[in-house]
Amino acid sequence: MQAFLKGPSSISSKPPAAKERSAAGSSGEGNKLKPVPWVEKYRPKNVDEVAFQDEVVAVLKKSLEGADLPNLLFYGPPGTGKTSTILAAARELFGPELFRQRVLELNASDERGIQVIREKVKAFAQLTASGSRADGKVCPPFKIVILDEADSMTSAAQGALRRTMEKESKTTRFCLICNYISRIIEPLTSRCSKFRFKPLSDKIQQQRLLDVSEKENVKITSEAVSYLVKVSDGDLRKAITYLQSATRLMGGKEITEKTVTEIAGVIPRETIDGLLSACSSGSFEKLETVAKNLINEGYAVAQLVNQLHDIVVESEDFSDKQKSIIVEKLAEVDKCLADGADEYLQLISLCALVMQQLT
Repeated sequence: MQAFLKGPSSISSKPPAAKERSAAGSSGEGNKLKPVPWVEKYRPKNVDEVAFQDEVVAVLKKSLEGADLPNLLFYGPPGTGKTSTILAAARELFGPELFRQRVLELNASDERGIQVIREKVKAFAQLTASGSRADGKVCPPFKIVILDEADSMTSAAQGALRRTMEKESKTTRFCLICNYISRIIEPLTSRCSKFRFKPLSDKIQQQRLLDVSEKENVKITSEAVSYLVKVSDGDLRKAITYLQSATRLMGGKEITEKTVTEIAGVIPRETIDGLLSACSSGSFEKLETVAKNLINEGYAVAQLVNQLHDIVVESEDFSDKQKSIIVEKLAEVDKCLADGADEYLQLISLCALVMQQLT
């Protein structure tokens, strides 16, 4: 009886193992084909692929040819290639094997208080580095510490970094990356070579978006590409993310300007024209209804402020005095929204002032 009971259990114990192996195999295959966000997929792999930042690329190329690398400070708007540039340069300098050992990257999501600067960064900076690579190429005898979003570091942490930069200059180079150079303390900026990353030109952005579309077999109209460039404001990362979102939304169909408007959260021009016509009607009830509908549609008032600013400045329906009054009010509303004010009240306040100027 026991043999009979043992028999099936011993027989049945093998197939699950085989199933587990096949399941593991399939998950392994799944890992290989894991979808990657296009932003990461098309991130520059070497310095030559970096778009529109000629001065920085020229300096980094010289350092890659054997010249020494200074401490660097990259600043400029988001999505212009600051982090991508230094990571691509580090990969070329150290190769894929040494990259992890030689580069310490910290960004705003990491703890970067004064204690971390004194302990973690200092300990990494004090390690010595050899000048050879596994593939036989010459490797610089220094390490790189990348401090991304350095403008969010406290002044005390930046101050603690100052001495480390000087003391460990033989073995370590620092690359600070920020959006606003004014938030970096003067002693740090004077120790670094500063490079401003310009917002990407429309032509460069269109070229990159068309390259990505071609590689991913995306159908997109030329108007949609132009509109993507317009709504992304020189931020290539944002443009590529919108392109991927639009592709997923359309599911293989052609992407049009309307699709991009929906994805980007841009308020349609007809809606803004309707709001301005309600302001010029002189009826507060009508204005209140349009404002309520705008909020109920889920549009962000901060987005409206940005778009309304461009429309008012470029419009010929307003006098210079009216433009100055409305734009000043737009600045006030933007500040209040940033401080957490109620969107509906700010919208009504703005529209009431526009009505006052138009009637």
